[in-house]
Amino acid sequence: MTASTTQSPSTAPARTGPAAGRRSPTGSSLARQVMGEAGIGIALLALVTVFALVAPKFATSANLTNIATEITLNTMLAVGMTFVILVGGIDLSVGAVMALAAVVAGEVLTSGGFPAAIAVPLAVLVAAGTGMLCGLVNGFVSERWRVPSFIVTLGMLNMARGAALEFTDAKTLYDFPPGFTHFGTSTLLGVPALFWIALLMVLVGHLVLTRTVFGRLVFAIGGNEEAVRLSGHRTGLVKVVVYVIAGFAVGIAAVTYMARLSIASPIIGSGYELSAIAAVVIGGASLSGGKGSMVGTLLGACLLGVLTNGLLLMGVSDFQRQIITGAVIVVAVVVDHYRGRLANRLPVARIDDRATA
Repeated sequence: MTASTTQSPSTAPARTGPAAGRRSPTGSSLARQVMGEAGIGIALLALVTVFALVAPKFATSANLTNIATEITLNTMLAVGMTFVILVGGIDLSVGAVMALAAVVAGEVLTSGGFPAAIAVPLAVLVAAGTGMLCGLVNGFVSERWRVPSFIVTLGMLNMARGAALEFTDAKTLYDFPPGFTHFGTSTLLGVPALFWIALLMVLVGHLVLTRTVFGRLVFAIGGNEEAVRLSGHRTGLVKVVVYVIAGFAVGIAAVTYMARLSIASPIIGSGYELSAIAAVVIGGASLSGGKGSMVGTLLGACLLGVLTNGLLLMGVSDFQRQIITGAVIVVAVVVDHYRGRLANRLPVARIDDRATA
């Protein structure tokens, strides 16, 4: 009994001393922020500064509005893609599903025979429902028969594209209600109205991931699905819901495309899935799952949009822009590799350390 009481004081300073409890967590927290969203924000700010100096028209209000408009669609798709990637999945069907959702909604707007006040909300519901149904199929097939999401969504890509072409007989739909198309080009506080919707989706996604049990399960499944399953949670159901959420985001993106360009074509969305994945990866998410954020996704989408716009103003050809954008994506993946290794080496504060800080 005496020996145990004399040893306890000697070990207490090692656990709760100022050096261990305060300086280390602060330093590691700063380093993690630099490697996370803060680092992406710094890179975005640097890119904006460079383009503002070398391209005189870049910093004009008209061009900044154009950038916000251009990144809206990719931001919406990337919000849904973030959920999918966080659980360790991938969705290659978003572009084709967007086309299918658009033509179905376009049919409601042009041939439904409803007044505009009913047709527009109904078209939004139909587009969102189409996307969610495709997402449900993706998630269910992948989980029920343990098929890799890459294969399932690749199949959905072909099915959705074919269905869109068959549904419209490969024709483009247009002549939407004037109020619908006017909203697609309107602004609010000098910012495109559609971009505010994208920001709202980012905010809701952020709150879901950081403030709900479902969000914590999404991260946990991406980190160690077996441990979550053994703890009693239905991991398969969570992953199916994730794909449904991604489908909902695709449906909203389809309506956004229709409102902005006043058309619904069965061939739209080709390659959009790659842009969405790129935004999420550049934003710091890991393709193996368990790591990422909505803020990072937004910054990644903004960085891609700024890069594309700036290169265009500098007169860089389309082929060269594709090369540069691809190189940026590869660099982002490499940086993520080293960022993960560095993060594992950073000191992590223990519970008793944080309690005394």
